[in-house]
Amino acid sequence: MTDKTRNQILIVLFLGVLMGALDIAIVAPALPAIQSFFGVGDRVLAWTFTIYVLFNLISTPLMAKLSDIFGRRSIYVLDVSLFALGSLLVALSPQKLFTVLLFGRALQGFGAGGIFPVASAVIGDTFPPEKRGGALGLIGAVFGLAFIVGPILGGIILTITGWEWLFIINLPIALIVIIMSWRLRPATSIKSTRPFDWAGMLVLSVLLASLAYGLNQIDVQNFFSSLISLNVAPFLLMGGALLFVFPRIEKNADDPILNLKLFKSRQTVITSVLSAGAGLGESGMVFIPALAVAALPGVINTHNASYLLMPVVLAMAVGSPLVGRLLDKFGSKVMVFAGTFLLAVGMLMLSNGNLISALWGFIASGAVIGLGLSSLLGAPMRYIMLNEASVKDRTSAQGMISLSTSVGQLTSSALVGAVAASMGGGVKGYGTAYMVIGLVAGLMIILTLGLKNRQQELDTVSQNAKIASASN
Repeated sequence: MTDKTRNQILIVLFLGVLMGALDIAIVAPALPAIQSFFGVGDRVLAWTFTIYVLFNLISTPLMAKLSDIFGRRSIYVLDVSLFALGSLLVALSPQKLFTVLLFGRALQGFGAGGIFPVASAVIGDTFPPEKRGGALGLIGAVFGLAFIVGPILGGIILTITGWEWLFIINLPIALIVIIMSWRLRPATSIKSTRPFDWAGMLVLSVLLASLAYGLNQIDVQNFFSSLISLNVAPFLLMGGALLFVFPRIEKNADDPILNLKLFKSRQTVITSVLSAGAGLGESGMVFIPALAVAALPGVINTHNASYLLMPVVLAMAVGSPLVGRLLDKFGSKVMVFAGTFLLAVGMLMLSNGNLISALWGFIASGAVIGLGLSSLLGAPMRYIMLNEASVKDRTSAQGMISLSTSVGQLTSSALVGAVAASMGGGVKGYGTAYMVIGLVAGLMIILTLGLKNRQQELDTVSQNAKIASASN
């Protein structure tokens, strides 16, 4: 494959991932209009995000496995098509029928769940080892770009026309991605005739849905009493019980939805844990505006507090491609160590009441955290998985990273809310919550010491290439 073709494929992947990432950020400015249009309360409105994340979680391992079986092109096109269909359904939702919008958001999340892991696996298929870091870094930078452009683009569209156009805009982008994908990416034949692991998929879906619903129903103001309520306890207990059932099913499956053999590698286990911690830190950023309002009452209010997230996303947009280039030179261990260290420092900065009593303290903390997340959410983690997984399991391995990150994101709000509420909220409450995340990041620093150094990574790449060559 020529460099020109690889670059064209990278553009297609970039557009697809941007479309999925942008749809989260672009919706936030429209929530008041959506709430008014459908006449729903705040808790119900929250499902606009929650159902997207939930079906994204369910879809990630499913689409990753289907990609390994039926080929990258077919599943990538299917994911983008489902996302577009969901966007159309949301845009056409009748007034007062909020369930139609939720169904469309679920379909969007289901399609988006496969876009990023399949895109990462395509990079592993088409780019040589010395160029994978830069390509993965570019794809990772999409998320920072989406969170910068999303609110601005959403505000502009809402000024000109209605909220429905926030979703209609996805349709021409999806059409371009589908056409270019079909033209550039060669078709592949079915690689496996083994029966699909429907039992594992069902149990995993119920497990994730139970945890998501239970966590969503927790009342952070009455955290401990809500844990034993009927809206929370049965679902968390079911999710916890299925955590023990799922591995047993996967061990007996002919072609498991989540290949547990990947966990035989110490690198894979460490990377999965680090990804969950990264998701925890990323979602913790949502509470920065609440902390800023409490810490700077004369400067920050509810209307401008969200702008304090800009240092985080700007640092991620700059850091992700930079980390990708440095990755090819220094290896993943150095970059992940630096990322976890910066994440820990940034979180502890937010927990320092004296530092955040000034605006520059929030800006500096956000920039440090954004640079840290650039390593943990970008290229290095996926680079490790590309090296550790066999060719046939590449997408499953990438799906595992996305799944681990999403689980961390799903639990973050409950953790921060619980700690903040127990400490009385305000600066003390949220500051303590960020201290807890900082301590988690400190433990992550220790974990990074178990990763392979650059020379060991290169030896692994060479060994995998020999195995692949021998099997062909």
